Amino acid sequence: MPGAASLAAAQYYAHPRNAFWPIMGALFGAGPELPYPERLQRLKDAGVALWDVIAGCERRGSLDSAITPASIEANDFAGLFRDCPHIGHVFFNGTAAETVFRRHVRGRIALPALHFTRLPSTSPAHAARSFEAKLAAWQAVRAA
Repeated sequence: MPGAASLAAAQYYAHPRNAFWPIMGALFGAGPELPYPERLQRLKDAGVALWDVIAGCERRGSLDSAITPASIEANDFAGLFRDCPHIGHVFFNGTAAETVFRRHVRGRIALPALHFTRLPSTSPAHAARSFEAKLAAWQAVRAA
């Protein structure tokens, strides 16, 4: 679920210290120096889709840990996989996204033969890994 900065900007990963766009810049030329629509187009051109696991929830602040678990509504993955049969790999930006998918999607819908990979969170709250270590792990997106 987007944080407060992303919701205010109506853009994914709008927090200036989030490493997502610098990583996308290194991988696909979709860095934060570009206008947001151009970043999205570069991802699309590279065959990368960007979507939240959570369609809606209640949360105070921006931390995933502040999400009220009973309020989580998952996005329509059955519809996504039906409408986009070419999807071959789903990458999760951190543990929270993967956990929500596992609890609210997997086992509730028929999943096509896909690969699922959890990557380290690009959030500034995940300071356990350096930018370089995150970038190295995220190379898997380009390799997929």
